[in-house]
Amino acid sequence: MTVTVITGLVALAGVALGGLLTLRNQDRAWQREHQRQWRDIRLTMCNEFLAANRRYVAYVLDPRASITAIPHPREPGSLMPFFDETGRPYKEALEAGFTAMRLVVERPETVRAGVTFVNRAREVAAARATRSEADIPSETFDSLWKAEQDFINAVRGELGLASMARQP
Repeated sequence: MTVTVITGLVALAGVALGGLLTLRNQDRAWQREHQRQWRDIRLTMCNEFLAANRRYVAYVLDPRASITAIPHPREPGSLMPFFDETGRPYKEALEAGFTAMRLVVERPETVRAGVTFVNRAREVAAARATRSEADIPSETFDSLWKAEQDFINAVRGELGLASMARQP
């Protein structure tokens, strides 16, 4: 009788242990899938933000673009660019992409790099408001491309990838 009880208890313990291990493995698989989905979402949003920023700059450099600029109310020495109805969708797409990116990234340095990237694009637009696209100082573009590279590297860090060296 004792052997039967012990055998039953061992079998029951084996079933319970097997159930716990199965639950643990299922939880790990769910966690991996959840992380993969969020990684894909982050990559998509950051890619859309990069594309919106590029379209914004491309519009700014269009010779037909109509841009005005006024002094920034909170940043002395800076200008705020304003667009006509043709350019407004580019500005709105940039702002929407920026907000979407901020909603999904986890690291503060990624957000800071995104803020710098947007500010550098706005500086290009403000410079364009006061001169032709050919007369924008090359330093303005250098700082824009550096900000873009810094943002890309911040996103790569966010995704667990190594930084890339700046391409000439």
